[in-house]
Amino acid sequence: MRVEVACRCGPGGAACGRLRGGGRPGPQPGTSWRRPHAPAVDPVVRRTIVLGYSVRHRPIIAIELGDPDSPRRALVVGAIHGSEPAGIAVAVTRARGSPPAQAGLWIVPDLNPDGVAAGTRQDARGVDLNRNRPWRWRPLGPPGSLFYAGPRPLSEPESRVAARLIARIRPGLAIWYHQALNVVDDSQGPQAAELRYAALTGMREVPLPDYPGSVAGWENATIGPGAFVVELPAGPLSPAGVRRHVAALRVLLR
Repeated sequence: MRVEVACRCGPGGAACGRLRGGGRPGPQPGTSWRRPHAPAVDPVVRRTIVLGYSVRHRPIIAIELGDPDSPRRALVVGAIHGSEPAGIAVAVTRARGSPPAQAGLWIVPDLNPDGVAAGTRQDARGVDLNRNRPWRWRPLGPPGSLFYAGPRPLSEPESRVAARLIARIRPGLAIWYHQALNVVDDSQGPQAAELRYAALTGMREVPLPDYPGSVAGWENATIGPGAFVVELPAGPLSPAGVRRHVAALRVLLR
């Protein structure tokens, strides 16, 4: 795991309100508690973490940005279907930007690296990862077919990686990119955020079916209505399109 931590607490971090061992900070040498001082500021982080591995042992990466102790947490996933990779550019571009100051942001650019490498919707075992969650799961097959749900819920390592991350961070907002309908799904999840995202990007809001075993459906049913789907248009996004979606993320994740 590669970790970069940036503390925004002034020169040398002397006034940081945190101790390496936890607890309250004590007075610095030569200072008095009666002396006025600026309030402590939480550190912000930028970490790149290997969450796990795909069927073919490709790493699945997350970038954590912002305040790791904030109760406000968000998740952005650039691709879950290998044949729908346009959201990866949005996720990677946002990950390179400045961390949010008062929130924690987790970005998974590519949850299905085997599928992206092969240009297939499914993972390397032919499973549609967006039909492989426990929420309303049912057999959809046969194996290798377009919407094959796998032999059981969470049968795939990529699905388990995502489930562990979501259970750990419990995001209040989660955005999952797909293609190629060019709409924001407003069938479930945080309606205000869905409408705001659509307005910022010039997209239509359309209620899509609640597919069995879907990630957003499972997340909304188990954690709360914070997840929604953005269906990008077909093909790669233009640079202007990437900037537009990154700008929308910034507004929602302030």
